[in-house]
Amino acid sequence: MRDIPGKKITLDSLNEMFQNIKNETSWNISGPMLWGYFFTHHEPQKLEQAAEELIKQGYKYVDIYLSDKDDPNEPDIYWLHVEKVEIHSPKTLDKRNDELYIFANKYALDSYDGMDVGPVKQ
Repeated sequence: MRDIPGKKITLDSLNEMFQNIKNETSWNISGPMLWGYFFTHHEPQKLEQAAEELIKQGYKYVDIYLSDKDDPNEPDIYWLHVEKVEIHSPKTLDKRNDELYIFANKYALDSYDGMDVGPVKQ
């Protein structure tokens, strides 16, 4: 297995996430779900460029927003939120995360911060 730059989300944690969703919601996690993916950077322009590339790859742009700060002297951190309706298992989501970690590294973003999931809105 090759080294994935910045990888923090493990297959074990994804297995646990899927099990928790099965136990705690009525969602069909093995069917189409709305997956949100998040990136950070200290310059919103870099996230705008990344968003353009992700849109070309079929992701839907949601927003770029400034992170809240506890201390006003902390540096600004901006978030890019994109989403895509996909079907995932823990293994396929691990592969998608690897692709997004590599993407964040390629575009010199501060991080790929992970994902969230919810039902597809009808």
